[in-house]
Amino acid sequence: MKVVYADNNATTMVAPEVVEAMLPYFTQYYGNPSSMHTFGGQVAKKIDIARQQVAELIGADPTEIVFTSCGTESDNAAIWGILRANPHKRHIVTSRVEHPAVYNLCKYLSQNGYQVTELGVDSNGMLNLDELAGAVREDTAIVSIMYANNETGVIFPIEEIGAIVKQKGSILHTDAVQAVGKIPLNLSHSTVDLLTLSGHKLHAAKGVGALFIRKGTTFTPFIIGGHQEKNRRGGTENVPSISGLGKACELAKKYMAEEQTRVKELRDNLENEIVKRAPDVRVNGHKINRLPNTTNLSFEFVEGEAILLLLNEKGICASSGSACTSGSLEPSHVLRAMGVPFTAVHGSVRLSLSRYNTMADVDFIIECLPPIIRRLREISPYGRETKVKEHAMGVSTKS
Repeated sequence: MKVVYADNNATTMVAPEVVEAMLPYFTQYYGNPSSMHTFGGQVAKKIDIARQQVAELIGADPTEIVFTSCGTESDNAAIWGILRANPHKRHIVTSRVEHPAVYNLCKYLSQNGYQVTELGVDSNGMLNLDELAGAVREDTAIVSIMYANNETGVIFPIEEIGAIVKQKGSILHTDAVQAVGKIPLNLSHSTVDLLTLSGHKLHAAKGVGALFIRKGTTFTPFIIGGHQEKNRRGGTENVPSISGLGKACELAKKYMAEEQTRVKELRDNLENEIVKRAPDVRVNGHKINRLPNTTNLSFEFVEGEAILLLLNEKGICASSGSACTSGSLEPSHVLRAMGVPFTAVHGSVRLSLSRYNTMADVDFIIECLPPIIRRLREISPYGRETKVKEHAMGVSTKS
């Protein structure tokens, strides 16, 4: 069966060039980079190269890059690192639409002596900056707001947010896992203090990530151990994956224009055709301030899980939200925060593309998805109104 992969916000294919970059570190350059001998020392130099490649993609200094195991670790390291460095400050500001790595950590902290203010979003998934300005206090240790939402692709105005946070004298962390590699970033001219990225979201391997820590930021390590990463993250470095992440960042910089043009055109074509062919569907998220690869669609009167199962039968990979919460039967906390109606919130599907997708992939999804929606509505006790609309639109009800 042909597989059409449209779940790139969950994870991406490892680029062939990345695999090639990783292989020598399993059998040829397998020394410990912390060793004193030359055999290990040459590996340490390879880590330095990867650090430079990551820094160049996001406009940072290589000394500001700390390698981690994943985006979740980087998020936790950022927030815990600032809280522990500022024990007298017990207040955190975040949003109601964060990834579980931040959202659930803040929930935990709120149950363990910290005060957490969650900012709401409007129906387009956008923050109210006046609400943010009113939320930051003298005892606010950190503001953690994602750069781009993993479910809807909505991009937040991070520099405007940062300006408010700086004016209030606090620290800004942003989870940029979905943004890095898809939209241009330049941290050399930024108000961001800490930034999270993850390798497997930009065609590197799973199990590697990075945390940007701006020079001068007071930070207490999350993982205590050896002297690795200049005492900012203990543990022997995952050299093969770090090397692969460096290569993936180099490739992401090379293909950034394609993400902004060809991939966006694929996404727009997919979105427009689905909306045209299936009634009672809504696009979730701001129409302009959105990642170029992501569309989140809610189909009224059907269940998202049923849609995904039938898409899977066709070989189409999609999701109903964050892969980190796919085992939950609860509706998306992101869509609930946006006020998506009850009749639609359970019927949401996220389609996320990459530079490896083609127009043939998009055409196949367009061919398969509307009939699946019609089929499910035929058996839905709530689909009568939709069937009338389909008839009025001249849409065939045959699947």
